[in-house]
Amino acid sequence: MLPHPTARLRFRQMTMADLDAMSLMLGDPDVMTYYPSPKTRDEATAWIEWTQANYVRHGYGLWIVETHDGDFVGDCGVTWQQVNGRPELEVGYHVRRELQGRGYASEAALACLEFARDVVGVGLLVAIVHPDNAASRRVAERLGMRHLEDDLGGSVVRTVMGVELG
Repeated sequence: MLPHPTARLRFRQMTMADLDAMSLMLGDPDVMTYYPSPKTRDEATAWIEWTQANYVRHGYGLWIVETHDGDFVGDCGVTWQQVNGRPELEVGYHVRRELQGRGYASEAALACLEFARDVVGVGLLVAIVHPDNAASRRVAERLGMRHLEDDLGGSVVRTVMGVELG
């Protein structure tokens, strides 16, 4: 199960063949500014393994996002996350640094919102955003999300944006 292609993008399942591209993106300090630190190659491997486990467990997860020509853009998808101790379906997105600011994250995230509504059937979709990450917050707002609450469960307070899908 995949989100529908968009005007500029298509989705496919993530595999270990994506390790080089994912490792470069997740290891980029600019892309990972609002994470505790950029990810190592081993951590990128674990990211792919976690994603593949989500495909098996749920039938969906994060997907590779690429142009219709097959150029790697980043990853985007829906995963179950803990928000103040309860599970919520989150849309997550990362775009290669040199492609940021072109609307790819918003375009991919909208396709994932439609997938969450039409295929998964959830009533609420969230985005968990670092409070200082204005660009990620703008993507969430373009999806119709508004601030719902702050997640206090980790070492950093995270902003939880959300939109009702029902």
